[in-house]
Amino acid sequence: MATVAELKAVLKDTLEKRGVLGHLRAKIRAEVFNALDDQGEKPPPLSHENLLINELIREYLEFNKYKYSASVLAAESGQPAMPLERQFLIKELNIFEDSNAKTV
Repeated sequence: MATVAELKAVLKDTLEKRGVLGHLRAKIRAEVFNALDDQGEKPPPLSHENLLINELIREYLEFNKYKYSASVLAAESGQPAMPLERQFLIKELNIFEDSNAKTV
């Protein structure tokens, strides 16, 4: 029969492999930053340009599997929860998509 310590270790390992623990850690970090942040000072409104820049940074982070950094960025910046569509970014930035490039 497994001990409580062994069950805890297996549970922790399983949650770590599924990415749940990392996501929770990132969420806790974001909440700690929010709690420490001066609540009297409101962040500036998110401009269209900053929305696009933040979205490019988020796409970079997610492409490189930096999921936790991306979730903190989204929480701190006020980005929409759902990423902007790639075609919208291409149109807004007036760039051409490389058909050979890997997509997220």
